[in-house]
Amino acid sequence: MGNADILAHICAHFPGDLRVDDAVTDEDCLLVAPEDLVALCLLLRDDPALKFDFMSDICGVDFWPETPRFQLVYQLYSIPFKRRLRLKCRLENATAPSITQVWTTANWHEREAWDMYGIDFTGHPDLRRIYMWEEFDGFPMRRDFPLRGYKDEMNPFGDEPKPKGGAA
Repeated sequence: MGNADILAHICAHFPGDLRVDDAVTDEDCLLVAPEDLVALCLLLRDDPALKFDFMSDICGVDFWPETPRFQLVYQLYSIPFKRRLRLKCRLENATAPSITQVWTTANWHEREAWDMYGIDFTGHPDLRRIYMWEEFDGFPMRRDFPLRGYKDEMNPFGDEPKPKGGAA
């Protein structure tokens, strides 16, 4: 099955809700809505014609001040068919469904996206910080996070913290 046939096969399962990202030229890429993410991932893993059995990465993207602000980018690989596929999922708010039940490797990557961007993964079995300490204020990869960090006892040269209840 060729790349165009594979994309058509996948899109046939999600009529109107799934699109090919024609702006991406280096590999096949699909745009998926958060509500279809888990079902799409299950199809990609379980369909014998696809067998995307390895999720290698999840990357967070912050488009601040644009809306929707956040995007998740998933990198998938089919070991039997030696094929790559990229999924992009724009988030209206900083919430996405967890795909740890599809690929257990998502556990680490979702925790990283939570820790760095503050993206909440509903249904994640253990969503907590992975790099920063639990008391750390903010999410350092967000584009509105100050370059010098927030001022505290460990960082006297940082910016004054935002008032609680600020914009996400």
